[in-house]
Amino acid sequence: MATSLRPARGFTLIELLVALSVMALLALLSWRGLDGMVRVQGDMRQRMDSIVSLQTGLTQWSADLDAVVETAQVSGVDYDGRVLRLTRRDTSLADSPLRVVGWTRRMIEGQHGGRGSWARWQSSPVRTRAELQDAWTRAQLWAQNPSDAEKLREVAVIGLDQWQIFYYRNNAWSNPLSTAGDAATPAATAAASSPAASTAPSSALAPLPDGIRLVLVLSAGQPLTGTLTKDWIRPVLGGGKS
Repeated sequence: MATSLRPARGFTLIELLVALSVMALLALLSWRGLDGMVRVQGDMRQRMDSIVSLQTGLTQWSADLDAVVETAQVSGVDYDGRVLRLTRRDTSLADSPLRVVGWTRRMIEGQHGGRGSWARWQSSPVRTRAELQDAWTRAQLWAQNPSDAEKLREVAVIGLDQWQIFYYRNNAWSNPLSTAGDAATPAATAAASSPAASTAPSSALAPLPDGIRLVLVLSAGQPLTGTLTKDWIRPVLGGGKS
């Protein structure tokens, strides 16, 4: 029986080009899908990092205020319109020394695009009056024009466009700068006006506010934006903190 021999039929050039075009299109679509997934994962990671950083900062903020100690030399809490300074007890060390802590909004090179950061500064442990006064002064200088040594003690928490502080006194929230004089106790006012006030500077120190409201306006262009409000109430009042 005779068998006809026919040459094997291959792909034409047009068919090959069409197949290659289809493969290239599928590869491009797959790459775009993978690239999109990588971008989404990157955005989610940045957002989670920002959330963790902000939560850590707010937790530290509350912990600092909870540990405030009133001394006879400097105010327990003081806000001058630029920096909030406080003296707190450091119970992580054996002798529980004091530390001076500062919170402010500051331009920090290499952080948050240089647009401004909510930052925290902490002094070394202070155990003498001289060390306390020096740390209190350095905290204010840090917020204005910090030295390289002071920059090593700061931590940038999150990008910040603006921030505001309010004190809760006399059953109302108000600007701490406008109510500083009204907040002083009658005893403190009388002592401050007496000749003996110069020998007892602590008598003119304003008492701690009943609460502090923190308002943060987070920077645009970062994973977390918008306005955040955090209220802290002195634990001794039985209100806890929110």
